[in-house]
Amino acid sequence: MAEDSRDSYILSIDGMSKSFGRNRVLNRIHLDVKRGSIMGLMGENGAGKSTMMKCLFGTYQRDEGTITLDGKEVNFAGPKDALENGVAMVHQELNQCLERSVVDNLFLGRYPVNSMGIIDEARMKMEASDLFRKLGITVNLTQPMKHMSVSQRQMCEIAKAISYNSKIIVLDEPTSSLTAPEVAKLFKMMRQLRDRGISLIYISHKMDEIFDICDQVSVLRDGSLVMTKDCEDTNMNELISAMVGRSLENRFPPVDNVPGETVLSVQHLSTKFEPHLKDISFDVRKGEIFGLYGLVGAGRTELLETIFGVRTRAAGRVYYKGKLMNFSSPKEAMEHGFAMITEERKANGLFLKGDLTFNTTIANLSHYKAGIALSKDQMTKATSDEIRVMHTKCMGPDDMISSLSGGNQQKVIFGKWLERSPNIFMMDDPTRGIDVGAKYEIYELIIQMAKQGKTIIVVSSEMPEILGITNRIGVMSNGRLSGIVNTKETDQEELLRLSAKYL
Repeated sequence: MAEDSRDSYILSIDGMSKSFGRNRVLNRIHLDVKRGSIMGLMGENGAGKSTMMKCLFGTYQRDEGTITLDGKEVNFAGPKDALENGVAMVHQELNQCLERSVVDNLFLGRYPVNSMGIIDEARMKMEASDLFRKLGITVNLTQPMKHMSVSQRQMCEIAKAISYNSKIIVLDEPTSSLTAPEVAKLFKMMRQLRDRGISLIYISHKMDEIFDICDQVSVLRDGSLVMTKDCEDTNMNELISAMVGRSLENRFPPVDNVPGETVLSVQHLSTKFEPHLKDISFDVRKGEIFGLYGLVGAGRTELLETIFGVRTRAAGRVYYKGKLMNFSSPKEAMEHGFAMITEERKANGLFLKGDLTFNTTIANLSHYKAGIALSKDQMTKATSDEIRVMHTKCMGPDDMISSLSGGNQQKVIFGKWLERSPNIFMMDDPTRGIDVGAKYEIYELIIQMAKQGKTIIVVSSEMPEILGITNRIGVMSNGRLSGIVNTKETDQEELLRLSAKYL
């Protein structure tokens, strides 16, 4: 390659390999990132994206290969070393001190001091104000982070990365909790950074966004870099084929379930505490996939949690097959055949220090008793059955849940609830952070469950997804149900209009 061409790259990874024991996770990766560009990075869960980034940031030491940053070979001792040398990362799971202010989070670990050795708060506020003004971000610098939306917190994390004079910023699934208007704001900022000469590596499973925001895209599969192209020179089908090693004819399976009679009726539901739900009423039929869409903060999660007994009602009733079901706790809901997959699977959906058997059977332990003790054999058999049904990629029931990819962890959560044979299955963003291949399997599972007569209520932040796997969609806006539409008779424009109805 000509020297002037090589100078156009801010980052070059050459021949990077990494193994854990006999398992080769990265196989001689070659990746070049241009100056002032946005490089998309795609691949199924377990393809090696996270391992490659950890090797870049020095969290893992690579087995072989070199990393060249701005013409100089580097070998970071850890993320702090990388950050101080101009390479920053904004993680999907934001790691912030939520009780502290925006300014405190911005300067955490590097507080400026005055001549007397005292923290210079005036300087901090001045520099923070100047930074956010240049980025076009309006934020209350003194408010605790816990009072901010996910998108605002994400903007603050990007601002922090920029404050280190970063040459490269890695964004890991930054839109997983954002809605369309918030994504638009993020993309506007990303383009501004690119125009200022900053390079970005954008890790995402959302192909629509890759084509919208990225200049180039690279694809990892099974630890190898299998494709790098300009976005204008490729298409969605080629990306899917590169990621999964096969072609997916359609992004979504056919929704061919036939809903029956009404089984769940929510009437005039309101909540006591913020964010308030206000007079929500809707019915769901047996074997129906009922979607819930809306902006972040619209009340989608809160609605599921109120039905499930997590949140306290101020008014309203829930009926299942004509019987009053106003649950005061999740345990009571579970006893009546309700199940719920939460949005934050790592925080409250999994026991990360447990194995697959523990995580699969924990919600149904009374079912595996032999006398007064638990039957290990019954628990192992149930887990093996769910592994087979879910096509979970693992060595066996004794595998630690933390060793599985995100998609396979989600399959274990599905298996856990299916062991209870629920009748009403509520799912809060069940494919968040999951690759396209695993998503398709989850979609097939949801549709199959509906065909078996289970009633599904699914929240999704992805508009193509909510339009692709549901029979009807309820749209939330500022704690209210702004409308219910038949999926086959609606479009993205109507969903956006309804989501802004009560703003």
